[in-house]
Amino acid sequence: MKAARLRKAGRLPRVLQCCSDKLRSAVPLGPQASMEGPDVLQHRGLSPVKMRQLESAAACFQKPPQFRPNSPGALCGLGNLCEMKGAFTEAAACYHKAIALRSTYPPAHRGLGVALLRQGRLAKAIAALRTAVSLEPASAEGLSLLQHSMRHACAWDELDGLSRRLIHIVRTASGSVNPFAFLCLDSSPKEQLLCSRHWAAAKAPDPRGRTQKFDRRAYAQKHITVGYLSADFHEHATMRLLSGLFCQHDRARFRILGYSFGPDDGSFTRKQVVRSFDRFIDISNASHEEAALRIRKDGVGILLDLKGYTACARPQILALRPAPIQVSYLGYPGTMGMPAIDYAFVDRYVVPPEHQSAFSEQLVYLPNSYQANVTARKASSPRPSRRDCGLPETGFVFCCFNASYKLTPNVFDIWTRLLLGVEGSTLWLLHSNALATANLKREANARGISSRRLVFAPELPNPEHLARLPLADLYLDTFPYNSHTLASDALWAGCPLVTCSGQTFASRVAGSLLHAVGLPELVCSSLEEYECLALELARNPKRLHAIRRRRQNARRSAPLFDSQRFTRKLESAFETMWDIFKKGERPHSFHVPPAGSA
Repeated sequence: MKAARLRKAGRLPRVLQCCSDKLRSAVPLGPQASMEGPDVLQHRGLSPVKMRQLESAAACFQKPPQFRPNSPGALCGLGNLCEMKGAFTEAAACYHKAIALRSTYPPAHRGLGVALLRQGRLAKAIAALRTAVSLEPASAEGLSLLQHSMRHACAWDELDGLSRRLIHIVRTASGSVNPFAFLCLDSSPKEQLLCSRHWAAAKAPDPRGRTQKFDRRAYAQKHITVGYLSADFHEHATMRLLSGLFCQHDRARFRILGYSFGPDDGSFTRKQVVRSFDRFIDISNASHEEAALRIRKDGVGILLDLKGYTACARPQILALRPAPIQVSYLGYPGTMGMPAIDYAFVDRYVVPPEHQSAFSEQLVYLPNSYQANVTARKASSPRPSRRDCGLPETGFVFCCFNASYKLTPNVFDIWTRLLLGVEGSTLWLLHSNALATANLKREANARGISSRRLVFAPELPNPEHLARLPLADLYLDTFPYNSHTLASDALWAGCPLVTCSGQTFASRVAGSLLHAVGLPELVCSSLEEYECLALELARNPKRLHAIRRRRQNARRSAPLFDSQRFTRKLESAFETMWDIFKKGERPHSFHVPPAGSA
């Protein structure tokens, strides 16, 4: 079918036209027309869903009455539409109806799994995704969703096999695997680039890329207009890092705009962030094309995407090339694999220069660490006691508050051996979900550790979280996906952190942060070294106390928490990018000099 070919090729506006032509030439509608032309209905509805034209999609699926969804494909399209609107209960109902019509339809089971996952119903989500994979074993999407859901549940028994299958799919280009889920696999930078390229080609096709022409004379204004694009302008880990940046930009040189396609949670953070922009534009109900057009009309010269391929991301906006300079930053620790993205902000540790070939973007090296931060964080008062947090009054406390999907069996093996090696010690973890907590207790028991030595902490607002962190003696990082914002939280609160660095961006973030606070000796190059160092620190209180004291003394002077200095360096990078563009040169990698340099 012509519409199917166009949709596969990414020519979405033409799909609508093609389907409209089909409808006009169809048999006149009557009472029985609801069973006629389901393929036309499916393409007419699914195409605006993919383009995020929510009103058009709703109209296609729901009006007139004789065109209500009557096929599994159309019901799945309506389920996708409900998901985009955040109506996950309604989405799940659509997928259930699709399954009732055709129980062997894999997209319905995959969609149901995603909707259940977003509702927090993890066990049922995994069951639905297992069914999808059993029906379509070669589906990269189904395999990717299943393995990532199982990581959330710390259900590790089948992960090795699933990971090998996903890496094979990426290496052979036999499907598109979600790049965010792929970060958790023991993969190489080159494999992550292949993964992102395949995903971008399938989900955010970019026929224009860097060949898109911009009239440089149209950007001759006094200020450089910088746009920040995100779904996370609310109480979110990304905003904990960036909230000090937006308001510190030099308004004599820059005009700062925020483009939000996420929810307004009514929080203080949301209000603070909105006030920090010169203009804050809500594009949550705009289609990809409408959002791109708005950004271009606003004269944005440099557009920073803060989402990458994380939850709720909209890389399709960037694929439409609304700005002459487009940058990936902070939200996604890896390459986007998209020709439409020119640059990525990194530092020399997190992405060594020799890894440029594993990035589609040109790398801009910021001094110290690439991660923005805030100078002053607020911890709640009074600080809690160990008893308040369910911890034993005495004994060494290892901790890790990373999300459950970052935990891996080989690192958990190390943690349990540390508990065996340090008498009376406790492992303090985050309660991500009930299934993960139950599985981690079971895994501890299987390794000869009483599950009573695992204490699970609830998620708390950041001030309360910062107040409890000093109760931990040593933060144990995850691998191959490191702590990011949580590592900064621990270091700010004075809790030493031991990390293992690999070859990928995601596995080197904590190492970057430790270098930026003057504690490079806590960065290990292998898991064996990581285990030995953690054990030595736990058994040597004098050395650990000296490290804590150094960390506390450096909090005010460390580059990591100097947000003003970071902002000036970021602005220097903006100006260099702008000069390259104004000269008509192609984007190229460069280093921003450190403070005090010419």
